Amino acid sequence: MSRVAVKKRILRVKDAARVSRVDSLAAEEPLEIRLDGTPLTVTMRTPGDDFDLAAGFLVSEGAVGSPDDIATIRYCAGATVDGGNTYNVLDVRLAPGVEAPAPRNFYTTSSCGVCGKASLEAVRTVARWSAGDDPVELAQSVVVTLPDRLRAAQRVFDRTGGLHAAGLFTADGEPLCVREDVGRHNAVDKLLGWALREGRLPLRGTVLMVSGRASFELVQKAVMGGIPALTAVSAPSSLAVELAAEEGLTLIGFLRGTSMNVYTGERRLTSPERPSDVTPGAGYGSAGVRSTG
Repeated sequence: MSRVAVKKRILRVKDAARVSRVDSLAAEEPLEIRLDGTPLTVTMRTPGDDFDLAAGFLVSEGAVGSPDDIATIRYCAGATVDGGNTYNVLDVRLAPGVEAPAPRNFYTTSSCGVCGKASLEAVRTVARWSAGDDPVELAQSVVVTLPDRLRAAQRVFDRTGGLHAAGLFTADGEPLCVREDVGRHNAVDKLLGWALREGRLPLRGTVLMVSGRASFELVQKAVMGGIPALTAVSAPSSLAVELAAEEGLTLIGFLRGTSMNVYTGERRLTSPERPSDVTPGAGYGSAGVRSTG
């Protein structure tokens, strides 16, 4: 199986000192996703939770919404010239009667998952559930703890410092699932795939916390999973705010320490009960964001 981190020898330079050492790097490898034997997409990802990634991608595309919609997911053998398995090719078989998404050729990088979309209209996939109908309330005292809680669960980030993370939490701040990847969109797809395979969709009453910025695509993925709130340690884009407002999603950015910017859905955020209840979320620092890209 492919590794999530690889070791490379580097030269560490600090002032006049030069030291040769071994460093851990986040692994990045291509994953080809096939649908009923036909190539669908190639994405650059960190190996691990590949079945969740493939299932979550199909959730994001609006193709599936229940674990019963997928018959099987398997690695394709014979992916190398010597007949071995690179674990970099997956085939998803849909259940009978489930319609496959419209074919489109695109290459997904680890930094941008919708670069291959032909138009903005194609991105606005019709969601199965309405995030705006979710009545969940989010305590400000809980929201500010999410960056620390997400950071505490980033096992591979501790070794490499080079991964994005996405965490799914209850309204009380309890972690349900955390996924890491070199691509922020992949990390969210891995969450959605986990939720699909566990029969948890729609993800009502939950909060999605991401370690980077809140892009249009991440808002779309949250909506597709029925998630009512998205929080990020960095900035959202204008289009992300526009889509969040249209769909009734609570969108919070610059969540650092005890401060945040609430861009949409402020009705869900309740005031802290007491100042002493607030625990600063300093996992990514108040002066900057650990993971970027």
